[in-house]
Amino acid sequence: MIPAAFDYLRPQTLEEAVQLLGQHGDNAKLLAGGHSLIPAMKLRLAQPKIIIDLGRIAGLNAIHLEAGKIVVGAMATHHAIVSSALLAEKCPLLPEVARQIGDAQVRNRGTLGGSLAHADPAADWPAAILALQAEVLTLGPNGARAIAADAFFVDLYQTALQPGEVIREIRFPATAATVAYVKTVQRASGFAIAGAAVVVDAARKSVRVAINGVAAKAYRAMTVETKLAGQALSAANIEAAAANAADGIDVLSDLHGSAEYRAHLACLDVARALTLAAAR
Repeated sequence: MIPAAFDYLRPQTLEEAVQLLGQHGDNAKLLAGGHSLIPAMKLRLAQPKIIIDLGRIAGLNAIHLEAGKIVVGAMATHHAIVSSALLAEKCPLLPEVARQIGDAQVRNRGTLGGSLAHADPAADWPAAILALQAEVLTLGPNGARAIAADAFFVDLYQTALQPGEVIREIRFPATAATVAYVKTVQRASGFAIAGAAVVVDAARKSVRVAINGVAAKAYRAMTVETKLAGQALSAANIEAAAANAADGIDVLSDLHGSAEYRAHLACLDVARALTLAAAR
């Protein structure tokens, strides 16, 4: 199908994008990679009157090290993240996750910031930024602010972004921790029916585990983390802890998998990710 008519705007700065959002309000949508917005427009599930394209804003796709933090611009593509030598050395969970997103065409166009703002529960990035304890930096009509990853995802397709706010960059700690990301893929789309990102510190005194695809939003598996704190990542310890991956969670059920099946996959993928991290 053909989208409904719209006007196309291409700001040159992030400040101009924020100004345009404030000017047009609910009539406007931001365009990043376009993998969610464009299909919705073609089906006329979304009919914005204004499209604000972020693709020409200088520096919004940069990846660099700043004051000991890894800074990834909101418009950095999945392919750029896979290809970054800096990330491979300083934050290897990011290229590991990006490598598993979609296919080459998707990775060449899709962006980190666009995925986070869309907040699809089956997307891969939310689990990664939770496990890495990232910060999402935004710019809006009230200025700049930083949102901790733990506070960013609110509910199904809902984030802590305020009206008129745009994601500028995501900041990650540079880390020597051992990491892994494992997911059970919905083959037609490449999205996760369930997935698990894990970060194990160098001394194995703490473990962070984040899960996507299972609930309305990505979440930290706190019981798993507590059970593994200070423990060796033995097969027995991993199995016992991973069994709690869906504890207290309202698990999704849809045509791709029942709640019982997804809860089982959460435990399985956590165990697989922890086993992979232990082997590394």
